[in-house]
Amino acid sequence: MGASFSSNLTDAARAVHMFKINGYSATRAMARTDSLPSRRLPVGGYHWELRYTASLIADSNHWVALKLVLLAAPTATTSAAVDGHVSHAFKRAGESSAWVLILRRSALEASGAIVDDAFTVECTITVITEIPDNVAAAAPAAPANVLPPFSGRGLSLSHHLGELLRRGTGADVTLVVSGKCFPAHRAILASRSPVFMASLFGDIKEKSSRSVEIRDIEPQVFGAMLGFIYTDSVPELDQQDGVVVAQHLLAAADMCGLDGLKIMCEEKLIAGATVETAATTLALAEQHGCPRLKARCVEVVAANLDAVMATEGYKHLMASSPLVMNDLPRAVRGRKS
Repeated sequence: MGASFSSNLTDAARAVHMFKINGYSATRAMARTDSLPSRRLPVGGYHWELRYTASLIADSNHWVALKLVLLAAPTATTSAAVDGHVSHAFKRAGESSAWVLILRRSALEASGAIVDDAFTVECTITVITEIPDNVAAAAPAAPANVLPPFSGRGLSLSHHLGELLRRGTGADVTLVVSGKCFPAHRAILASRSPVFMASLFGDIKEKSSRSVEIRDIEPQVFGAMLGFIYTDSVPELDQQDGVVVAQHLLAAADMCGLDGLKIMCEEKLIAGATVETAATTLALAEQHGCPRLKARCVEVVAANLDAVMATEGYKHLMASSPLVMNDLPRAVRGRKS
């Protein structure tokens, strides 16, 4: 007789919100740190808020983007996603997801969707809440490498792909990082990263290999990056050392062509820029082409130059990217004017 088990360990809710942007031309002039809120949105037993900007810079382009904000503290582990993208585990009131890129600003303006200086974005918000342990404990465990049967509940694609990665079901390639093995799926890796597409399906030796060695990335960092590839989320960024994780992940994301992860790390580092991290992060921003992050770090350095010069990160910055300091005089003048 086959094993019997239940996968009903979460509760899910979904709602569609029509977010109308009036006065689009005025929102084009918003600063990169500004955003406009929606009304309060009740979904999954919590109240949420969508935030809009037309000034997010990615790939040297301006993007229209949205992010989700939780307005009340969760009573259980709660994840949410907008249109199935950028799933985020919320732990406290006021916490927000990473930005969801909707459309390049130039593409939106050429699309004809803007009428009378207004347009509407249809957003699907999916909220998944874990059932408390005393309820979940009653469910027998499934075999480690077997996916649970589909339960018919509205779980997100990122949830199912995350389970696929965790269990290793159907894995057809092993990624070896400093001796640690990560079973994975060629098609998923290639669909998310142009670098993996070239290495796994291109005309090079990894195309037919069952095992691929990954260099220049630490196993912990690679594991977090692999989780993003499957689920569009990085819980490690919310941990106590999230800024350090973001620094390492930014370099890995750039190396693997994961623009969404790169933006997520950039947002974390912009928000977490301090005297202690500014110089190290500035070097990263210069090396990996992150103009918004670079501008923020230059601001922090200019405001605290003596303190920053005393950090180890400053020595690394001078050794790796000394020319970046040419931007400092202009930043200092801007603060004095």
